[in-house]
Amino acid sequence: MANQGAKKRKEENARHMASIGRLILACNVIYVVVRMLIFHSTFTWKNWVALLLTSVAYYIPYQQLAQMAKPSYADDGELLDGGFDMSTGGVCGYLHDVIYITSFVQVMSIISGKFWYTYLLIPGFGAYKSFGFFRGFMFQGPEGGVEDEKTRKKREKMEKKASRPQFVKTRNR
Repeated sequence: MANQGAKKRKEENARHMASIGRLILACNVIYVVVRMLIFHSTFTWKNWVALLLTSVAYYIPYQQLAQMAKPSYADDGELLDGGFDMSTGGVCGYLHDVIYITSFVQVMSIISGKFWYTYLLIPGFGAYKSFGFFRGFMFQGPEGGVEDEKTRKKREKMEKKASRPQFVKTRNR
């Protein structure tokens, strides 16, 4: 029964990475079959560049996710950790977003080349998050800022309330 959580996470990560792999494969097959075979008369060198770009945009996040999902073992072969939890946010969520946006752009670019502008969401979101991060450092006021009368009274009231002893109600039989 030891390491049940690690075994379960290892299996979940394997299923998750397999489903992402199938998504990537399906999008590439759809793009190649429809764009290269059906619309072959409009296929230009730009479409080759687009296929190369989407392949790189799939490969890098997929490899990073695969490294995160990789379980760790002890020297004797015992499972120590089942890998990173793929359902969490943060960097893992951003990598998933890149893969999903890439699959959307690749499939929809069959219809119109203007869907490539959707890729601007990725650096735009990065700039948005960076601005919020740097704004916290750059635009902070002094620590002991001036507080107004209303805020001061509210703070004093809360401090007074917190200093009172707490009584627990119990039911007597």
